[in-house]
Amino acid sequence: MNFPKDKKIILFDGVCNLCNTSVQFIIKHDPKDVFRFVAIQSETGQELIRYLGIDTSKTDSIILYEPGMAYYFKAEAALRIAKELKSGYSLLYSFIVVPDKIKNFIYDYIAKNRYKWYGKKESCMIPTPELKAKFL
Repeated sequence: MNFPKDKKIILFDGVCNLCNTSVQFIIKHDPKDVFRFVAIQSETGQELIRYLGIDTSKTDSIILYEPGMAYYFKAEAALRIAKELKSGYSLLYSFIVVPDKIKNFIYDYIAKNRYKWYGKKESCMIPTPELKAKFL
C-alpha cells in the first residue's frame, strides 16, 4: 500500500453529515498535522479496507489506521483521535478506561441515528484546494 507511513489515516463515512463535520473539526484541531483522511466509499478507502481485512458488514464505524502499527474502530478510534487534538480535547482520551461495552454502546447508538439526526449527502465531500493534501 502506498500510504504515508508517518500519518494516521482516518476512514470515514463520506456521505454522513456528522462524519464530514467531524473531519472538519479534526483538521481544525490537528496542529501537528497527524491525520490524513479517506472516505470509506472511495476507491482508496475500499482498497485500504481490503488490505486491512476489515469486514465492513460488522462495523458501521470510523476507522483509524496507524500504518505499521494497528487499526482501531468505534469508540477506541474516536478516543485515539481525540488524544492527538489540541486544547482540552486530548483529555477525552481518559475515557479509554471505560469498558469497551459501554463506550461502544454509546458510539453505536449515535452511529445508528446519525443520518436521522444530522442528515446524509448524495455524494462524498470534495475537499477545497487548501485541504486536498489532507485527503488520500
